[in-house]
Amino acid sequence: ATMVGWITLGEYACVGAGAVVTSDVLPYALMVGVPARRVGWMCQCGERLRLADGKASCATCGTAYHERDGRLERV
Repeated sequence: ATMVGWITLGEYACVGAGAVVTSDVLPYALMVGVPARRVGWMCQCGERLRLADGKASCATCGTAYHERDGRLERV
């Protein structure tokens, strides 16, 4: 991945190989592409989350999350 400029990566964010990040990345965001865009959310244990009605629970570790105002927060 390539970071262009002074980029801030949020906690537990995941950036795909070959992605070009041109702006700050939110915590837990999964970023891919050129330029990078958010395509999903990641758990703090590294598993991809599946949201339903703005809520998710990690199938691996059981951590719960909810999405609010375009951000993911741990419950």
